[in-house]
Amino acid sequence: MTSALTLSSSGSPLASSWPETPPGADPLPGQLDRWLASRGAELVAVRRHIHAHPELSNQEFETAALVARELAVAGLSPRFLPKGNGVICDIGEGDRVIALRADLDALPLMDTKDVPYRSTVDNAAHACGHDVHTTILLGVGLALSQLAERGELPGRVRLLFQPAEEQIPSGAPEVIAAGGLKDVSGIYALHCAPQLPTGLVGVRSGPFTAAADTVEVRLSGRGGHTARPHLTADLVHALGRVIVDVPSLLDRRVDPRAGVSMVWGRVHAGEAYNAIPAEGSLKGTVRVLNREAWREAPELVKKLVQDVVAGTGASAEVIYTRGVPPVINDRMASAIIAGAAGAALGPDRVVEAEISMGGEDFAFYLEQVPGAMIRLGTGIPGAASPLDIHQAGFDVDERCIGYGVRVMVHTALAALSTPML
Repeated sequence: MTSALTLSSSGSPLASSWPETPPGADPLPGQLDRWLASRGAELVAVRRHIHAHPELSNQEFETAALVARELAVAGLSPRFLPKGNGVICDIGEGDRVIALRADLDALPLMDTKDVPYRSTVDNAAHACGHDVHTTILLGVGLALSQLAERGELPGRVRLLFQPAEEQIPSGAPEVIAAGGLKDVSGIYALHCAPQLPTGLVGVRSGPFTAAADTVEVRLSGRGGHTARPHLTADLVHALGRVIVDVPSLLDRRVDPRAGVSMVWGRVHAGEAYNAIPAEGSLKGTVRVLNREAWREAPELVKKLVQDVVAGTGASAEVIYTRGVPPVINDRMASAIIAGAAGAALGPDRVVEAEISMGGEDFAFYLEQVPGAMIRLGTGIPGAASPLDIHQAGFDVDERCIGYGVRVMVHTALAALSTPML
């Protein structure tokens, strides 16, 4: 079977020169710097193949097969998740296990870029950089296999290629149920950050991303003519009260240091301008940086909605759906990956990451074992306008792949050599 690594790299300005070992960086062991330089075009080809053939959440079968095929060619023994759309692969031997995670799925967006590797699938695009995450972890696995063959890997590294990060329920619990964290003492991951220049990484201890839940409020009551609102429950007025009052009250009922944000994204009520509807609904998100506040949020939000609606005459049903917990980076794990990133790229290329109110299901792993996620700079030099993830035109400076492989190889080796984690 043809290896994905032999695919054409489809020349483009984004395939700028493969990054050399940065000044001030420590060399990778076992001549891996030379190996990585020789495989740069092949890794870019993998990224472009995945980018051109995106698969949505829970449909990542071909992407998982590509990953498993390349790992098997390298002499490793990957195994599929029960559904076949994710891969787990151990490298090396020993009782000490460090896990590295990448996500495989794309977003339901059109790809609007004019590039040779533009998505060939309607309404599916790698607009969050998961193609980059997958390629980097594959490169890390192939690099570490070189060390393992020579008996120079001081423990086991487990690669977790996870499906369905972009969907609720997400794929991390499936990986955990399949034994992905068995014997694991620490776990690490990176995420594309277009706000950072390529060649930089952002590291942060403590809160990194927010818990992200969904809340839907359904109101019902007597409708009627807008000329006689006193004979109705005036659902539109009641919805307005919920829209304004519940987030404001929530701010006053939770410690402001917990970082709680409640924002409505959808509201619907009625059709006629002169008729008060009998039903209406709201839907939005609740995001929280603090684990304890996140655990208490469902009951508090439900109570606040009921309290606000009580005086309107309407009836309220609140549907609170758990999404993902907050990512809280472990202090020691953050120090390990910060040191590894400094060794991989040079200490001046490690910066403090900002807190994001976005959600990341990497948090499920961190509820089981200590670990950390970092941000990998992917900003394109000279881009006409700043890019962000989850935009239809999202792309990266592909030199980030080489930087990401270096960082995660150094991280795996550093974590295996640190007895405290």
